[in-house]
Order: sequence, then C-alpha cells, then structure tokens
Amino acid sequence: MTKILIVNPNTAASMTATIAAAARAVAAQGTEIIAVTSAMGPASIEGFYDEAFAVPGLIQALHEAPDADAAIIACFDDTGLDAARAFARYPVVGICEAALVTAGQLAKRIGIVTTLPRSIVPLEELVRRYGFAERATVTACNVAVLDLEKSGSGARGKLEAEIVRALDGGADAIVLGCAGMADLAHELSKAFKVPVVDGVAAAVKQAEALAALKLTTSRRGAYASPGEKAYAGILAQFAPRSG
Repeated sequence: MTKILIVNPNTAASMTATIAAAARAVAAQGTEIIAVTSAMGPASIEGFYDEAFAVPGLIQALHEAPDADAAIIACFDDTGLDAARAFARYPVVGICEAALVTAGQLAKRIGIVTTLPRSIVPLEELVRRYGFAERATVTACNVAVLDLEKSGSGARGKLEAEIVRALDGGADAIVLGCAGMADLAHELSKAFKVPVVDGVAAAVKQAEALAALKLTTSRRGAYASPGEKAYAGILAQFAPRSG
C-alpha cells in the first residue's frame, strides 16, 4: 500500500472533499489517499499575503503524518513547497509543477486559467521558475476561489469563456489553475477536445512514481534539514529540532 497525503493548505473542508475525490479517481489500485484540511490559516489562498499565512498549517499537517510515502500540496500556488520539502521525510509534490510537467508532454503551448487577476503574477513567477515561461501563458477567469463551489455564481461559465480565449490565443492545452477546479478537467477535455490538465490528478501520478522509485528529497544544499534553533511567540511550536 502506498500512502499519499494530500494537504489542502486553506481551511475550506468542502474543497478538500473535491480534491480528494479527484485524487482517488486517478489513484492506482493499492494507493491510499489521505486528504486533510489545514487547521489554521486563510479560508482561501489568493495572492502572496494569504500564502504566507497558510504555510504554518501546511507544515503542521505534514508533521502529523510522518508515515506517508509522499505528499501533495493542493494549492496551485505551490504554497510552502520549498519549506515542505526541507521539512518532510518523504517527497512532496506541488500541483502547479506537476501540471506543467504533464501538460508539457502533451503540447507546446499551454494556457493556465486561474481564478482572480491578482493570482496571475504569482503564477507567472512559478511558470518562470519551472522553465515554462516561453510555453505557458497565465490568465484569470475572475472567479474567487470560494465561488467555485457556490451555486449561481456563474463560475463554470466564466471558466469556460476564459478557456475559449486561451485557445483562441494559441494554447494547445489547458491547465486548470486552482485545486478547486479539480473535478472539472475530464468534462472540459471532452468539451474542448484538447488536453485539460488538473494539477491534483497529475500530482497523484507523480507522487506514486516517486514512492515506487523509493526516491526521497535530497538533503544536500537547499533542502538540507533546517538547523535546530528557537522560534519565538506563536511560532515556537515550529522550531526545528534534531532527530
């Protein structure tokens, strides 16, 4: 049995349920999906400020699951990914990176459709970091993350309209730029007749591969385990400790 921990780093439990269902739909037989919601932080992650306050809850969730074989951070901002890799004893996959790697094997030009315009710049920075700046364009459908689950919000129509614009602009594949869209990828692929990649599903397959290969995060250099030291105030519980 391969145990994959999926952490939703916002505090919306209903979104965690959507994410878990999408993950289980693609998981191999013998893979156990454990999906958890952060116990602290913002209700949704929309921009740099929210992201900063989501990281402690993410690290706490990893701390509480030491026996996982791999973990996935289910936010398209890849919230706290570097910190998580330095902390966790098992490999950690970000859904933005996983989605780009997957889409990059299917198409040369990729359209990433995210939620709000304020998320475009953070995602463009991730796209450059992952080496896809010349192949991927980020746009927004102007839907708040929590509105993805609200009946009558018009979120689905706005998302589809933005996908049309991305395809008209030259994209050959679409990446859904929010974990809350995870349940839509298959339907949208059929509707638009192009690959529509959900980062949660892509991350599950990559996490399974890393676990099967028995690979763990390098402890040299950037991802070396944090040195033991004191943390002050409300962050005292997160102080690195040896062993």
